[in-house]
Amino acid sequence: MAQSDLIQRTQAAVWHPCTQMKQQIATPPLAIARGQGVWLYDVDGHAYIDAISSWWVNLFGHANPHINAAICDQLNQIEHVMLAGCTHAPVVALSERLAQLTGLGHAFYGSDGASATEIALKMSFHYWRNHGQGGKTEFISLKNSYHGETLGALSVTDVAIFKDTYAPLLRQSAQVMSPDWRLAEAGESAERYALRAAQDLADYLARHHRQVAAVIVEPLVQGAAGMAMYHPAYLTRMRQLCDEFKVHMIADEIAVGFGRTGTMFACEHAAVRPDMMCLSKGITGGYLPLSAVLVTDDIYSAFYDDSTARGFLHSHSYTGNPLACRAALATLDIFAQDQVLAANRSKADYLDRAAMPLREHPLVANFRRTGMIWAFDVVGAKPDFARDFYLAALEQGLLLRPIGNTVYFMPPYVISEAEIDQLVNGSLIALNQTTVTA
Repeated sequence: MAQSDLIQRTQAAVWHPCTQMKQQIATPPLAIARGQGVWLYDVDGHAYIDAISSWWVNLFGHANPHINAAICDQLNQIEHVMLAGCTHAPVVALSERLAQLTGLGHAFYGSDGASATEIALKMSFHYWRNHGQGGKTEFISLKNSYHGETLGALSVTDVAIFKDTYAPLLRQSAQVMSPDWRLAEAGESAERYALRAAQDLADYLARHHRQVAAVIVEPLVQGAAGMAMYHPAYLTRMRQLCDEFKVHMIADEIAVGFGRTGTMFACEHAAVRPDMMCLSKGITGGYLPLSAVLVTDDIYSAFYDDSTARGFLHSHSYTGNPLACRAALATLDIFAQDQVLAANRSKADYLDRAAMPLREHPLVANFRRTGMIWAFDVVGAKPDFARDFYLAALEQGLLLRPIGNTVYFMPPYVISEAEIDQLVNGSLIALNQTTVTA
């Protein structure tokens, strides 16, 4: 099928996400035919490194043979059965393995990251209600936070372009200082700034904890804020404050879980266990929609009762889908068998060295890395920088989508050193093509 034909048909029939469709006339989408490893191939045979892991979901490459085989095997057993009143081996095995990895005892499943956020918020409120504290209805998040775009998730999101239009539909929530180290004063360390930001949370909780059900946080990296990174001391202090003031700590590990920050889960950097952990994106290796909210035994016990009304009655038709759970189990197998986290440390060190020309570029500021996430800000970027850089990167065989003036890399873990070199060199060319010095 010709690329032009597929693009015309998609523009006529598909409403693409996070897209002003009129702009697709001038900047049409890529017509992708297949993928292999870190590569995507369009219908005309052009190849692109998927340097953002297809919206941060792909961990072990496209068409991964181990995950393919697991899904094919599951297809011959059971493709789906409702999880209300039924159970099946993949969802049980996945729940057991996630509990072992996190220390959180039960998993409640959804379909995507936003649904995980909705589940966690509802669960927190309902927990307090079951404990006779129905007045704890408020939530706290960080400034510039992102937790999804359904109404509950959007209520704790603080990104204006997503939130402002729907403000009349949303519950009010409180936003406290972000620990993003780019906001530190001159000479202030990332750790000291993180602790100063945590004091803002402490002050708010001291005044309002009786009304607060939970604090929700993206551990270590605020993705939609332009890959805002911060010191783990913030998480350590947050855990202490949540214990002191009796509010839940919800860790939104949707984007940063499954090795992205260098440990299996970002909270491990601070040696803290949240009350709830939201997971999605990489959970199936980028294959199938799945999310989970993992909770402490204390939270689970609050719903365990003779009364149906005290139960958590939230549901999705495809909750705990067997195919998705098998993909997730295969993903965890790869972590266990291939020493992925150790291999990632070596690859990250290599990319750090290869990226020195980018780090030292006169228009690059705040070059930063956490685990397998890199980002830098472009000084003096033009209003259309993100679009122009995206197009220039495509010419270099790279799929990259800057967030404003922030360019970031979040490649699949299977990227090779030669592919890293192409990623860095192509990005440098694209940067020089889309910027002008003062």
